[in-house]
Amino acid sequence: MPKELERDLGLFAVIAISIGAMVGSGIFILPGLALETAGPAVILAYLLAGVLVLPAALSKSEMATAMPEAGGTYIYIERGMGPLLGTIAGVGTWFSLSFKGALALVGGVPYMLYLFDLPQKPVALGLAAVLIVVNMLGAKQTGRLQVGIVAVMLAALLWFVIGGLPDTTPAYYGGFFDEGSGGLLAATGLVFVSYAGVTKIASVAEEVENPDRNIPLGILGSLTFTTLLYVLIVVVMVGVTTPDLLSDSDVPMIHAAEASLASVGVYAIIAAAVLALVSTANAGILSSSRYPFAMARDDLAPPSLTEIHEKYGTPVRAITLTGAVMLILIAFVPIAEIAKLASAFQIVVFALVNGAVIAFREGAVGDYDPSFESPLYPWTQIAGILGGFLLIGFMGTIPLLGALVITVGSILWYAVYAREKVDREGAATDVVRRSVGRKAVERTKSAFDDVTGYEVLVAITEHTSEERERSLLRIAADVARKNDGSVTVVQFDEVPDQATLEHASETQSPADVKFERQTEELTAEFDVPIRYGEIVSHDAERAIVNFADHEDPDFLLLARRDDPLYASVFGTGIEWITRNAPCDVLLVEDRDLDRIHTITVVTDNGPFDPERIAVASALATETGSRIDLLYPIEGTATDAQRETITEYLAELEELCSVPVHREIVDSDDPARDIVSAIDPADLLVIGTDGGRITGSLFGRPADRIVDAVDCTAIQVHPQGAKRSTILRRLFERFVF
Repeated sequence: MPKELERDLGLFAVIAISIGAMVGSGIFILPGLALETAGPAVILAYLLAGVLVLPAALSKSEMATAMPEAGGTYIYIERGMGPLLGTIAGVGTWFSLSFKGALALVGGVPYMLYLFDLPQKPVALGLAAVLIVVNMLGAKQTGRLQVGIVAVMLAALLWFVIGGLPDTTPAYYGGFFDEGSGGLLAATGLVFVSYAGVTKIASVAEEVENPDRNIPLGILGSLTFTTLLYVLIVVVMVGVTTPDLLSDSDVPMIHAAEASLASVGVYAIIAAAVLALVSTANAGILSSSRYPFAMARDDLAPPSLTEIHEKYGTPVRAITLTGAVMLILIAFVPIAEIAKLASAFQIVVFALVNGAVIAFREGAVGDYDPSFESPLYPWTQIAGILGGFLLIGFMGTIPLLGALVITVGSILWYAVYAREKVDREGAATDVVRRSVGRKAVERTKSAFDDVTGYEVLVAITEHTSEERERSLLRIAADVARKNDGSVTVVQFDEVPDQATLEHASETQSPADVKFERQTEELTAEFDVPIRYGEIVSHDAERAIVNFADHEDPDFLLLARRDDPLYASVFGTGIEWITRNAPCDVLLVEDRDLDRIHTITVVTDNGPFDPERIAVASALATETGSRIDLLYPIEGTATDAQRETITEYLAELEELCSVPVHREIVDSDDPARDIVSAIDPADLLVIGTDGGRITGSLFGRPADRIVDAVDCTAIQVHPQGAKRSTILRRLFERFVF
């Protein structure tokens, strides 16, 4: 039985960790920069940032009560959006928290240097090493340390607010909106990271007592308190200090304290700044180390990271790795800029968190049962997503590029290391799959409803035998008979370029006489209106397309031909017709078609084309046969995927007025396994699956299936306007 983390973090520890993760560089370092961007409206920037964080806080509170597991953001996005996005969230958040923790330590040193002449980096490295050891000793010790730090820090900050408010100068608030909405939003994006720690407690949810109660209260309570505290602190800072002094200083809180408090108050603010920044780093190590721990449990990171210390009950390897990264960052990397890049990614992660809640709820995940539910769903989540991406647009190019690098690196890690180790999918995948299935059913229903009588054009040549023409006419008549349609049979004769068309059309060859005779006899066999004639041209393929364009049939029916050796390079005439025909093209591979009892329809790893179902339904209706819907699926498919596809096939069955048999075929090689499943069929209806380049390089599975089966086959090639785009086909195949 795997070891579990000890639940020993109470409500006060939860609030302390959350506040400690927030109150740090966001208030002790950023106000000066934000003031330069937005002017006095920086006060509103902190308030607006807190409001925009609220949807993610509500979403995380909901998911934390449903899944109180170590990992927080990673767990929720991985379960909701799938392992790929979970990997991106886990790796990105782990790095960003490490960056922010290192920044907090480096940013706290200038406050120390205000009183003591100390080397910056060695002090920061020493503090980091102490915090790493403390975290290894256990979450209880970490929580207790955090409570103490936060208590002292908040006392000093409240002293700063209470003592400074009476000394504010109204003139310093002048020109409040001079920088406009652009400056306000830019400053909001800058200070948004001040609230990033509000949801970090969810990463240690597995160690929280009574998580159903303590996690929502801790997250929402700490966010409300911190937002009010930030706003009041910034009100005092702006009101007691000249703008130039704040924007040019590395220690803006000290200058504000000097203007409003006695020397004892200044020392208290220095102590609070150091404690706050240390607590930010402490909370960063605590929460970020749980991301590799949780990822390793899901096979997205090396399993050694799941090791829990026998005595202290902490994930020592994950903490060691996180601490090592932080030490390297402090020692060698210009951390301030990297922290800004990581902060931009935090906005993206918050958007994914909001999306994960939607995925869980809409995906009908059976074991998703939160004791706390986000209010005003889904508008709260939509507002959070839109607000986040609005802000990130004002953060500049470099943060966006940094977030892109982290994202690409996470994708590569997943592709190289984790992809073969996991067979899960997120709730969002099933939501999208169901949506794609519903749209596919609607397209099929529209194809049935729009039928007013199928008009079928049969194109043959002078080399077409009577038996082949009879088979083509039989299929065409069965399709056309649906809703009283008709058939047109045309023999397209091609003559050399040096021969005049007028002379060729006036001369009736023995093949022409034979065509007219046998077609006249065949019309008596089928009780549908049949017209027939001959067309002479220099280019039979172009003549077929031009005639179809003039007659406007629903289907163009052709005999399938074997491709010549040069087809993969130059293409074929049939291929040119299918690309340019103004209607759906049916390519018939005739194999002595007798009585039809069973019509099998096969799709190619995606929803069925409506045209295939329509053709099969028309044929089955007229011949009194059964339709077999075969859907190939990989053997590693999830239960949710199988359930969704089963429901999709059932909805297709309801659209048909003939008996339908549905079957999901487990196969890693459809061209092999589908052939075996088709074996009892009298007629196969299949697509052409793939473009010219793909077919030339790798071959088309549909062609291989048609060549391998013993029954007559119809390959349905939808009209160009009806065909899905390449991106849509790839997307549908991916989610299905």
